[in-house]
Amino acid sequence: MRTSLDQLNRWLSAPSETEHLEFKEAKEQYDLTKLKRYCVALANEGGGNLIFGVSDKHPRRVVGTSAFADPADIAGKLFGALRFRVDVEEFGHADGRVLIFHIPKRPTGTAYSLDGAYWMRSTHELVPMSEDRLREIFSEGKADWLSEPAKADCTAEEVIALLDSQAYFDLIGMPYPTNQNAVLARLEGEQLIRRTGESWVIYNLGAILLAKHLDAFPLSVSRKAFRLVVYEGTSKVETKLDQIGKKGYALGFEGLLSMLHGLAPKNHVVEQALREEVRMFPKQALRELIANALVHQDYSLTGMSVMVEMYADRVEISNPGIPPIPLERFIDEYRSRNERLADLMRRMGICEEKGSGIDKVISASEMYQLPAPDFRVGDVRTTSVMFAHQDFKDMSKGDRIRACYQHCVLQYVNNRRMSNQSLRERFRLPSSKVEVVSVIINQTIEAGKIKLDDSESTSRRYARYVPFWS
Repeated sequence: MRTSLDQLNRWLSAPSETEHLEFKEAKEQYDLTKLKRYCVALANEGGGNLIFGVSDKHPRRVVGTSAFADPADIAGKLFGALRFRVDVEEFGHADGRVLIFHIPKRPTGTAYSLDGAYWMRSTHELVPMSEDRLREIFSEGKADWLSEPAKADCTAEEVIALLDSQAYFDLIGMPYPTNQNAVLARLEGEQLIRRTGESWVIYNLGAILLAKHLDAFPLSVSRKAFRLVVYEGTSKVETKLDQIGKKGYALGFEGLLSMLHGLAPKNHVVEQALREEVRMFPKQALRELIANALVHQDYSLTGMSVMVEMYADRVEISNPGIPPIPLERFIDEYRSRNERLADLMRRMGICEEKGSGIDKVISASEMYQLPAPDFRVGDVRTTSVMFAHQDFKDMSKGDRIRACYQHCVLQYVNNRRMSNQSLRERFRLPSSKVEVVSVIINQTIEAGKIKLDDSESTSRRYARYVPFWS
């Protein structure tokens, strides 16, 4: 495997490192254990190239490396330790020696380990894979939960009685067919049901989306119903409402959203010279967060469902499962655990187009003058939190740093750059608060969340900022 100069230059000009590309200066040496772990991590992420002798910051340039003087020797050591082949290529560049490790992807359904851990990368660090991610890998090639039968040996009439086919055609924006066979053929084409001889199978996907009554299906399905809990204050001490969904997601979604939005406290939004009284939590933001929770939940985890919990000062939306991407990349990246479900919900108008949901949540939070949403990962659940309005002076340091980072990412994905002025506008602060906002920006830089945009002016007055991963 030989790399051309054009290929190397394309790698160097990449806007950022990816799951398949990693750069290291390694001017004189590099830790062998860390090299082995990087090879395992890149293989676990689908294979790629680890390049030594190149600066890892933009604009990248060749700096040369003396590490691992004998490519054949290090390739042999890697094979002996990892038990998979890594091709090591020495590239003679005009600016110095470059060493390229060509790392293969792992086999389907298999994850590589080293030193007792299955390694993966998280931003700039190597970390052991979560149990959730390992389950996902080991289940590759197997039928997922949504493709398993919820009910078998159904007659055509039973399928129509159990699933709300009329709602499906209404949501998808198509006229209802004039005969039953055409209805069933359409549902089968969507892989919601399947004909087996003279009878029909309803898949879990069909049941969880279109069930008229979830309790007509086994517990493995009915227990996936979303649950809404409303508390009297800011803790779980007093419950005002505890309701479990009875219908499939496509049928019950709008009702859940309307109920939640109607129960939310009111907020005063000042936009230009107009004062408008609206509900505290933007309906579009709630829609995206709930839809994301339904789509991204890990259906293989039994006895758990999506929960929506509203308190006097916040709403928490959680789903079973750990996200396949880092929390810091929720705004700009998209990787669905259940793509067929996501596709159907998008076509039904339940959620936004691919990858455009969380940025709308952040944008709505800024427009409605709310604190930055928080995203949290526990042992088996992922939680999104939207907070009620809070004056700037009452925000904690963490609240301000989180808002600064999210604003910076939002600007970046919209092909703009964050500045002191744009962040002041986000917080609705006057120009006299320039220094206050500068402190927040510096604190966010120190937290490793953002960095100065080197491509822009270096003048402090006109400084622009980008996310740390850009």
